[in-house]
Amino acid sequence: MTETIAGVRIPDSALAREATELVRDAAPPLLFDHSRRVFLFGALRGREQGLEFDPELLYVGAMFHDLGLTERFRRTDQRFEIDGADEARSFLARHGITGDGADRVWTAIALHTTPEIPLHMAPEVALVTRGVELDVLGIGYHAVSDADRAAVVEAHPRPDFKDGILAAFTDGIKDRPETAFGNVKADVLAHFVPGFRRGDFVEIIQHSDWPE
Repeated sequence: MTETIAGVRIPDSALAREATELVRDAAPPLLFDHSRRVFLFGALRGREQGLEFDPELLYVGAMFHDLGLTERFRRTDQRFEIDGADEARSFLARHGITGDGADRVWTAIALHTTPEIPLHMAPEVALVTRGVELDVLGIGYHAVSDADRAAVVEAHPRPDFKDGILAAFTDGIKDRPETAFGNVKADVLAHFVPGFRRGDFVEIIQHSDWPE
C-alpha cells in the first residue's frame, strides 16, 4: 500500500521496499527514523525549490546515508560516509542500476557532511544534504511548514534525538579518528572522546617531507 506523509509519497517499488527493510534490520530505530525523515525533508525542500528529482534514488540515498555508523556496515579504514555510499552502489547494482543514477546516490551519501558543495550538484545529491541539514542542524527549519514538519515527526518521532545522534556519530567514528580530519565529525570526537587531538592542516604542511 502506498504511504504518503506530509504530501510526499514514499517510493513503493521492490527496490525501495528492500532498502527499507535492509536499513530497518541494520540500524537502530534512531537512525532508521532519521533516515526516513531525511528523505521526507529532502523531498519537501525539493518541492519548495521546484526541483525535479528521482524519488527512488533520493530514497536510497537518504536511507543509506548513515549505514556506515551501524555495526554491520562500519569499517575502520575510511570515512563512514563512504561506507554507506559503497553499500548503496552495491545495492543498486544488484537491482540493475549503474552509471549516472548510481553515481548520484554514491555522491549524495559521500558528500552529505560536506557543507555547501552538494547544494550545487544534481538534485538528488543536493536534497540528501538538505534533508540531513534540516533534521540534524535545523538548517531550513522554517522552509518547511509547521504542519508538514509535524506530520513528518509524527510518522517518525525524534525523542532525545540531539543527544542520540551525537552518540551514534561518536560510536560510529571513535575507532577511526583519523577519518575525521578536515570534516565536521572532528567536532564530535573533540567533545566526546577523551584524548582526541585534531589533525592540523597547517602542521601537516609545515612538517611534510618537502624541504621548502
